[in-house]
Amino acid sequence: MASASAHAPHAHAIPPQVRHVTRRVILFAMVLPTTMRAVRLVATGAPVEMQQLPVPTPGPHDVLVRVTAAGICHSDAHYRSGRNGSKSLPLTLGHEVAGVVVALGADVRNRQLGDRVVLHYNVTCGTCDWCTQGNEQFCAECRMLGSHRDGGWAEFIVVPARNAVSLPAAVADAPGATLMCASATSYHALRKARLVAGERVAIFGAGGLGQSAVQLARTMGAAQVIAIDLDRDRLARAAAHGADVVDASHGDPVAAVRAATGGRGVDVALELVGLVETTRQALRVLGPMGRAVAVGLTAGITPVETYREILGLEAELIGCNDHLRSELEPLVELARTGALDAVGAVTRTIPLDAARINEALDALDRFGPGVRTVIVPT
Repeated sequence: MASASAHAPHAHAIPPQVRHVTRRVILFAMVLPTTMRAVRLVATGAPVEMQQLPVPTPGPHDVLVRVTAAGICHSDAHYRSGRNGSKSLPLTLGHEVAGVVVALGADVRNRQLGDRVVLHYNVTCGTCDWCTQGNEQFCAECRMLGSHRDGGWAEFIVVPARNAVSLPAAVADAPGATLMCASATSYHALRKARLVAGERVAIFGAGGLGQSAVQLARTMGAAQVIAIDLDRDRLARAAAHGADVVDASHGDPVAAVRAATGGRGVDVALELVGLVETTRQALRVLGPMGRAVAVGLTAGITPVETYREILGLEAELIGCNDHLRSELEPLVELARTGALDAVGAVTRTIPLDAARINEALDALDRFGPGVRTVIVPT
């Protein structure tokens, strides 16, 4: 009697696409756990909580990523407080995510198991006019990780394969994660500002976004970069990256910026804090034809002296909404070459622990010290 193996088809007799899908299914079933830990927002105004959830299953165009690092952003503190964010709770927070691809959807061809990746946090349809024109943040189906769908404060996350961006070996996981918001948003803001070489830049807020903005502005050829903050350590970090610094806890920062520019003001001002006061200051430091870019999430209404601050100077106040998928590869390349020091933006790492994460969010609510806290789940 012939053995069963004699009747089994040889590998070369199985169509390549079937072999590929079979291998994926076996890997998913044999290697991955069925449940995972996730830190979730259960109710606004309440601490985030640890929960046990099923490991998500990737759809045909998705990848499953084992999270190796996930940043804690000031936006997350806004979500927890209810000042901004999704009403669909409970929700796993976290939109700055790095990890390793551990499972592939059946139709994924541009990713491999084991790929180190960082994740674009806006999940969109990919086919509407906004998406095909490269302005996917306006897609009617846009859902942000950690705000409208489960994010990366977990052991695993599923995203469309097009949202995964290769992370080179030269960039570690924790700084790589921060590229996806802190650096990417600053990069988009400077591009929105139409910064050109030789111009002067003021950056209000020297936290995670601000440290990246200082370096990116220098990389883009700014003749002078001025960082404004209340925290001496943040200002020292900005100075190390080539910025002139203004300690806003001593005197009028607007007068200090104007003095630092010989009275002419700046060409570009980024508001990265999210306060009415700093938004007003960003407008008041502009010179003729200056551009102020509003990035921080501001709860209040900002008054504007229309003629003195806008019309008379032909100045502009520009909104900055997230960033673009197309900006991420160039940004990662700047980190790979060392033109952008993402490592310096990470001031501490913590485990995937609800109590530790709540402490970090509390510090952000107080505008406490440090630049970026990153969760390392394993």
